[in-house]
Amino acid sequence: MDSVGVTENANAFSRRTALRAMTVTGALVAAPAVFALPEAQAATSTATPAAPAAASTPQASPLLLRQPEKLGAPPVDGLHLTFGADPARQMTASWSTVTPVGNARVRFGTLDGGYGREIQAEVLTYIDAMSSREVYTYHARMQDLNPDTSYIYAALGDGVLPDGGSFTTAPVGRSAFTFTSFGDQAVPTTTWTPGTGSAANTFTSSLNGLASPAAGDIVAGIEQVRPLFHLLNGDLCYANLTPDRVRTWNQFFANNTRSARQRAWMPAAGNHENELGNGPIGYEAFQTRFALPTNGSVDWEGLWYAFTVGSVRVIVLQNDDVALQDAGNTYVSGYSGGAQRVWLEGQLAAARASRDVDWIVVCMHQVIISTANANGADLGIRQNWGPLFDQYEVDLVLCGHEHDYERSLAVRGTVSGSETLTPNPVSTATTAIDTSKGTVHMVLGGGGTDSPTNGEFFTDGTGKVLTAVGAVGSSGKKTPTYVSEEAIWSAFRDLTNPYGFAAFAVDPGHKPGGQTTITVTYYNVTQPTGEIVQLESFTLVRPRSDG
Repeated sequence: MDSVGVTENANAFSRRTALRAMTVTGALVAAPAVFALPEAQAATSTATPAAPAAASTPQASPLLLRQPEKLGAPPVDGLHLTFGADPARQMTASWSTVTPVGNARVRFGTLDGGYGREIQAEVLTYIDAMSSREVYTYHARMQDLNPDTSYIYAALGDGVLPDGGSFTTAPVGRSAFTFTSFGDQAVPTTTWTPGTGSAANTFTSSLNGLASPAAGDIVAGIEQVRPLFHLLNGDLCYANLTPDRVRTWNQFFANNTRSARQRAWMPAAGNHENELGNGPIGYEAFQTRFALPTNGSVDWEGLWYAFTVGSVRVIVLQNDDVALQDAGNTYVSGYSGGAQRVWLEGQLAAARASRDVDWIVVCMHQVIISTANANGADLGIRQNWGPLFDQYEVDLVLCGHEHDYERSLAVRGTVSGSETLTPNPVSTATTAIDTSKGTVHMVLGGGGTDSPTNGEFFTDGTGKVLTAVGAVGSSGKKTPTYVSEEAIWSAFRDLTNPYGFAAFAVDPGHKPGGQTTITVTYYNVTQPTGEIVQLESFTLVRPRSDG
C-alpha cells in the first residue's frame, strides 16, 4: 500500500495533482485548529474556551476545538472509508472540499484510548472537464491497526470543525463476518439543468441522473444489516449523464456517508464512471475520489484491486476493458492491453493455491448472465474472464449493469458448440449449492436507479448476448449485435420488486478440511416506504482449503 507522502508517479495523469502534507496559502486558510488543552494551559490560551460540560471528559478522548471554525473554510464533505491492502490493519478515511484547506488530517484511536494518534492526509485533485472546476480530495491512511478492533476517528483541517465516525477492522484468519453488495445506485436528489439558446444562463431543477427514492432507502437497509464491509458493483452515481458531474459526485457521498463513514465501501468502476474528458480514458474522478488497494500499475490504479478478509479473497475488476458493449462516454474496450487479465490470473492462481483462502469472490459491473431484454450478457467478458473463473474455481461473481435481481445455477465451462459460450450448469441445486463444482453469478443491479429492468425479463426461457459491435449509429454508440440463447443456467429472478441488495454471512467452519458456508440473503427495498423485506435465502458450501 502507498504510504502518505510518497510522490505521485510522474507518468500518472497530468491533471491529477498530488498536494501532500501541504499548507495552503490564501484568504480561506484559517489558523490551525487545536484540541483540548490541560487546564493550566487553557487558562493562558487565547482560543475560545470549551463548553463546561467537557471538563468531565477523559483527557485522552475529547476532540474539542478551542478555536471556532473560520468563516469560509469548507467543511468535511462526503466522509467515507475504504480498506487498505490489509483490511485487518489498514483503513483509509477520505473526503472532499470545494476549496483547498491546510493541514488536512485524521485523528483516531480506540474507544477506550480516545483520539490518541494523528495522520496527515494525502491531497489529490482533478479538474472536471465539463465545468472546469477543481475538486480537492483527501485520503488519510490509518495503518498499524489491530485486527478485529473498533476505532473512532475524526477528519479535520485548519479552521475546519472535525467530522468523524467509527469502524471495525477485519479479523485475521478464519472468522465469521457479513458483507453486503448492490450496484447501480444513482443519487436521490435534484440538480440544475441549464437552458439552451437565449435561455442558456437560466436553470431549472431536474432529477439527478437515473435516480429513485430507493437510492436513499437502500443505504438505511445496509445499516440495518451492519456488515463489516460493502461491495458496490459499479454505476455508482451516473455523474456522466448529469449536467453537473461534480455536484452529482458530492451528493452521492452525502447520501452514502451515513453508512460509508462507519464501514468500508469498496467500489467497482462501471461504464457510467466513464466521464468524457476526465483523464485519458475517463475514470479520473473515480480514481481520485477513492483510495483503493494498489494493483501495481501506473495508469490504472484503483480500477482493479484485491483484498482478503478472513478466508475470503475479494477481487474487483473493471469490465469496460474487456466488454464489447459501448456504454460509457467513450469506447475504451481493450484499454489495458491485456494487463488486467495478466493481473487477474496471478491473483486467482495465488488465491486458489493458498491454504488460508477458502472463498474467491469477484466483484465487477457488466454481466456474464442475463435474461433481461436490456444490456444482455457480454461475449467479451465471457471470452476473457470466463475461462479463468472456471480454471481457478471462482465461487461467486457479483455484478450490476442489469437493473434487476437474478442469479445462476452453479456453472462450469460452456455448452459445447454454443456460439455465445453459454455457461454450462453443473447442478440444478438452488438452495444449497457446492461452489467447488461451479460458480454462482448474481446480478444485483437494484441499487436505486429509476430505470429498473425486472419488467424486461424474457418469459420464454431465453436470454440475449451481445456478440459484436459495428459502426457508430444514430445513438452515438457502436451498434450492438445480439444473439439469443437458451438460459439453461438461470436459477432465480425477482419479477416483482426492482430494488434490493444481498447480504453474505460467512461461516468458516470448525475443523481443517471441513465444510465452510456462506448464507446469502436477498432483501427487497419496498415501495413506497423503503422498508427492507427478505425475499429469499440460500447457502453456498465448499470444503476448506486447509485439509
